[in-house]
Amino acid sequence: MLSTILAASPWLAGVLLVVVAAVGLLVGWWLAGRTRSAWALAGVVGLGVLLLTLLPSPRELVAGCVAEWDVRLLAPEPLANVVLLVPFALLVGVAVGRPLLGALAGAVAGAALSAAIETVQALVPAIGRSCSTGDWLANTIGAGIGGLLALVALLLARSGHRARAGAPRIR
Repeated sequence: MLSTILAASPWLAGVLLVVVAAVGLLVGWWLAGRTRSAWALAGVVGLGVLLLTLLPSPRELVAGCVAEWDVRLLAPEPLANVVLLVPFALLVGVAVGRPLLGALAGAVAGAALSAAIETVQALVPAIGRSCSTGDWLANTIGAGIGGLLALVALLLARSGHRARAGAPRIR
């Protein structure tokens, strides 16, 4: 179904990436310092990713697993795979709370989640999903983008907090 939508509107994945990045920065900035909320949202988003990628598909498998490293990331479907893990990695990074550690944690958590998904897709052919190293690569790039967004959001929140702390109070 997603492939059909992307084939009909190839610009959609790029627009989604821009929207997810812009909204993600705002949400990350707002969630900075709200660790429990960020972890809860990361869990919800992670569950959503699992449902999108592991729910059984009615299609027949052509190949169980494809090894491909030359992925055209600007094509609609690979770009959608990039977008898929940006929010999860961003939320994990913000939940960690420390800019550099959070960026790294978000990127690693997203890459690990993608590796787990591709492994399940490879080992459980009954769900009708095929694994691909290209999907993992695109997801991991998305997780890296999410980690970088978490870094920026946490730095913005930190600088905003410092500015408010040093500003004189108006009565």
